[in-house]
Amino acid sequence: MSNKELFTALALLEKEKGISSEFMMEQIERAIRVACKNSYGGNDNVVFKINPEKGTFDVKLIKTVVEEVENPNFEISLEEAQQKRKRSAVGKEFEIALDPKQLGRIAVQTARSVIRQGIRDGEKGQMLQEFKSKLGELVTATVERVDPTSGVAIIKIGKQTATLPKAEQVGERVLKEGDQVKVLVADVKDNDRGPRAMISRTSPELVKRMFEQEVPEIYEGTVEIKAIAREAGSRTKMAVISNDENIDAIGSCIGTRGDRVNEIVNELGNEKIDIIEYSEDPIKYVAAALSPATVIKVDVIDESAKSCKVTVPDGQLSLAIGNKGQNARLAARLTGWKIDIRPESGFYGEDTEDETGE
Repeated sequence: MSNKELFTALALLEKEKGISSEFMMEQIERAIRVACKNSYGGNDNVVFKINPEKGTFDVKLIKTVVEEVENPNFEISLEEAQQKRKRSAVGKEFEIALDPKQLGRIAVQTARSVIRQGIRDGEKGQMLQEFKSKLGELVTATVERVDPTSGVAIIKIGKQTATLPKAEQVGERVLKEGDQVKVLVADVKDNDRGPRAMISRTSPELVKRMFEQEVPEIYEGTVEIKAIAREAGSRTKMAVISNDENIDAIGSCIGTRGDRVNEIVNELGNEKIDIIEYSEDPIKYVAAALSPATVIKVDVIDESAKSCKVTVPDGQLSLAIGNKGQNARLAARLTGWKIDIRPESGFYGEDTEDETGE
C-alpha cells in the first residue's frame, strides 16, 4: 500500500466507522514501534514524519554514531554515517529511513494485530461515548430484528445497536422489524465484551421523559412532575404541580381532547395513566392519589410513620383498592404513605385490619 492509499483507507475508515484518522495513525505508529522493537533487538526509538495533505509518511529508526559498533541494533559506525551524511559525529543521533517491508513477516503480523486492536478500541470508545451521551435520556430506536423464539429485539440507537429484552417490551404492542420505539437508556456498562447500554421501557423515568417531550410546560419547568409510581404495561400514577397559578398542571399534561396523554398511552401499548395534583398536605395528596375513587376523609394515624386511614363510599371500595389491590398499591408508592382503606359503613369493624398500602 502506498502512502496515498494509506491515507485514503484511513479517511474511508473514519467515514464508515467514525474512527478518526488521527487515532488510527497513532495505532499505526504504535504498531511500527512494536515491529521495530521486535526486529531491531529492542530498539523502538523511531520518529515519524507525517503529512496527510501531501500524502507522505516517513519512518526513521534512531541509532547512535560510534567509532566501533558493538550493538548494530542501536549503533552505527562513524564511517558508515559519514558516507550518508558528512557532518555526522560520534555521540550524535543518526536517522535511518525505514521501509516497513524490511521489518519482516513477524513484524508485519504484529503491526496488523495492533492496528486491528486499535480499530476495536476505537469502535469501543465510539460506542461508549455515544451511549454515555444518551444516558438517562429518552431516545427513538429502530427495531432491526426480533428473535422469533425469545422475542428479544435488537434495536439501533444512532450508529450503535442494543438489546431490548422481552421483559422490557410492555403493553400490547408486538414489535417487528422496522418499527420505531421509544426507550430509556437507563445505564451503560463497560466490560470485556465492550460497552453495553441497559435499555428500559419499564422504568418510571421513561414515562417522565415522555411527558417532558410531549408537554412544553414540563420541559420549560412551569409544570413539575413530583412523583411517579408505575406497574409497567398496566398502570401509572403521576403527581404534578404548577409553578404558575395561571397554568393548570393536570390539563397541561392531558392536552386538548387528551392528545398529549393519549400519545404516551399509545406508545406504551394502552397503559393507563392517572395524573393527579401534588400537595404538601398529606390528606389532600393521599385522597388525590386514590383517584379515580372518591375519598370521604383521610385520617392520619401516625405522621412519623406516614400511616393513614382512608374512608370511601361503600360503592367505591373496590375502585379505591383496584384490581388485585393495584390502585391502592400505586397510591401508596406515589405518596410514600401506608394507606388503610375502609368503607363508609364501617362494615369491616374497627378491629379488622385491611391494609392495602405498602
